[in-house]
Amino acid sequence: MWPQGWRSVESPAGSRYSSAVLPTGLVTDPGFLAHDTGPSHPESPQRLEAITRRLDASDVRDRLVRLPAPLVDRTWLETVHTARHVDRVTEASPEHGRVYLDPDTPMSPGSYRAALQAVGGTLVAVDAVMEGRVANAFCAIRPPGHHAEPDRAMGFCLFNNVAVAARYIQQRHGLARVLILDWDVHHGNGTQAAFYNDPTVLYVSLHQYPWYPGTGRADERGTGPGEGYTLNVPMAAGRGDEEYLKAFDAQIGPAVRAFAPEFILISAGFDAHRDDPLAMMELTEARYRAMTDAVKDWAAASATGRIVSCLEGGYKLTALADSVGTHVRALATLPT
Repeated sequence: MWPQGWRSVESPAGSRYSSAVLPTGLVTDPGFLAHDTGPSHPESPQRLEAITRRLDASDVRDRLVRLPAPLVDRTWLETVHTARHVDRVTEASPEHGRVYLDPDTPMSPGSYRAALQAVGGTLVAVDAVMEGRVANAFCAIRPPGHHAEPDRAMGFCLFNNVAVAARYIQQRHGLARVLILDWDVHHGNGTQAAFYNDPTVLYVSLHQYPWYPGTGRADERGTGPGEGYTLNVPMAAGRGDEEYLKAFDAQIGPAVRAFAPEFILISAGFDAHRDDPLAMMELTEARYRAMTDAVKDWAAASATGRIVSCLEGGYKLTALADSVGTHVRALATLPT
């Protein structure tokens, strides 16, 4: 099932929204379902089907406009990834069956196009926010991206959606400072690697540690001019709402306010949820709501509200749908 009849951002908004109350953008596309990871793989098309069913049945639907997901131009991929990496992914795309770029990262015949659409849809969301057509946006995309390093695919990820978006924000729209907040339960090694020596992108990650992929220690803080612009908040298994609240209040909030980002990107994984099968954390939907509200406050202070959130992990379908629904309601400024 894929939602029908959603309002397109290119369609007239009518009188429902004034210029002061903009809708939230939603990037969705059936092409993401063509990334067929196999019957037992946790990063399945059913994840997006569960999300879109939940949003379609909610009153938040009336606050959303659909944004398209075109194929990204290779030029933008190469602002983060090496040409050799892009070539490897392109050439690996199978005509039938599946190939594996690493033990966790399969490609089917529809995967390459879906990966290009995932990045392309994220960049469309950035444009829509920058042009004032939407207040913010959520990208219900796959494959995810934050494990994809500049020169290799890994951890379910082919291209790094948020990393390319950060460079696009800087190079296409001329903004100087971008925050990437990564609350996926797994550390975003690929995003960290892309900006480790760069003081113009503040990368902040909360994640279970030690856990896959093994990176994300607190002493990984960046190098050279980027030293201090990577903030890792590793957490032991079993941590939940209270510990995340303390991290936001004591560590992350002060760092973000000092950096004063002009745009905020969220690597929005929902696999720290207490019901998720791929980790051992204890977050609830209420904490995802509170984290989203905090990000909106930061964005209002220095980024004129500019936020684009991109789906990463989350593998228990009901918990994923509930958490995304709560997150999108907060972006759209609807009560829980």
